[in-house]
Amino acid sequence: MKNPLDPTALNAAIGHVHRAGMPGLFAEVRDGDQVWRGAAGVADVTTGRPVTADMRHRVGSITKTFTAAAVLQQVENGQIGLDTPIGRYLPKLVPGERGDAITVRMLMNHTSGLAEYLPYAYPSLKAFPALADTGPQSLDDNRFTRFHPTELIGMGVTAPAVGAPGGTPGVYSNTNYLLLGQLLEQVTGTTAERYITRNVIERAGLRDTAFPAGPYVDGPHSRLYEEWFGMIDPPRDYSVYDMSWVGPAAALTSTVADLNRFYGMLPAGEIVSPSSLAQMQRTVPVVSQEGRTIDYGLGLHPMEGPGQGAFWGHGGTVWGGGALAMTRADGKRQMTIAVNLQRWNSLDSSGKPQPHPIDDALAALYRAAMYG
Repeated sequence: MKNPLDPTALNAAIGHVHRAGMPGLFAEVRDGDQVWRGAAGVADVTTGRPVTADMRHRVGSITKTFTAAAVLQQVENGQIGLDTPIGRYLPKLVPGERGDAITVRMLMNHTSGLAEYLPYAYPSLKAFPALADTGPQSLDDNRFTRFHPTELIGMGVTAPAVGAPGGTPGVYSNTNYLLLGQLLEQVTGTTAERYITRNVIERAGLRDTAFPAGPYVDGPHSRLYEEWFGMIDPPRDYSVYDMSWVGPAAALTSTVADLNRFYGMLPAGEIVSPSSLAQMQRTVPVVSQEGRTIDYGLGLHPMEGPGQGAFWGHGGTVWGGGALAMTRADGKRQMTIAVNLQRWNSLDSSGKPQPHPIDDALAALYRAAMYG
């Protein structure tokens, strides 16, 4: 069923998210040749500077799709085996039996059983994801910290395992994607960031997508406000931040237009081959960082709509910012939405995030964007 874009409905829906409490957000929705771009609210709550739809934004774990595509290019070149143990490539980083048991595919679909390094790198997040026992102090402490990926990987690999290699449900872990970055470096002889820039970002013709060289976002961008479940009041700006804490797992900056272009080219076979895309779309159950079980492929996950077929894409969050990019399976209908506030939900006495009007308003915007 054809549901053309309805600019009036989309403008109303994006405005509703702002009124529900989101300082600022912007989006692009595409349906074939039709394009709608919209923005609502402010990029800076102090000055009132408005957000605009062409702003650059930290897009968090959307980076994982780019990293997965780069790995699959090397699979196509015969340099990496999807079902080869990671210990064959990186024996020092994942030694012994685990290195023999964990395959490249298990890293890509989060079934490696390797723990998340985040609570070890950020001491005040030690109880993450038991949120009530965490605090925001480490966010400030690490604003300008330059982490080396092998240091973070070591924290994840030496932490207690969260599952058996290949077991399901898997557990979402950034440790997996930092290892994939090291794998790319090992087989290409250049850093993962450089390889992804040359062979994924530039190949796709993305002009406003990059790994930041330092703690600043280049070009026009919004401030990024972190609330950490009401523990930071008023929310604090973390738009200046050294992204070495996530690297090839979540460090990219991009625009809503670039992300729609990228996720439109992916199902068309212009980034990886159709057989690689089929591998990306083979899903397993994975427990997300929010504690929900989702279906997850290789750097991609589906979002089903009632009777509308699957949308494929990825979401991402960083301190203070978030984005979601989704493309219908046929590549024709797309949306990317960027927001400048994170963890707006308060916690109940058991530490569970409570519903917030922003949640419902965002869901309504997603529906208007994807289904008309």
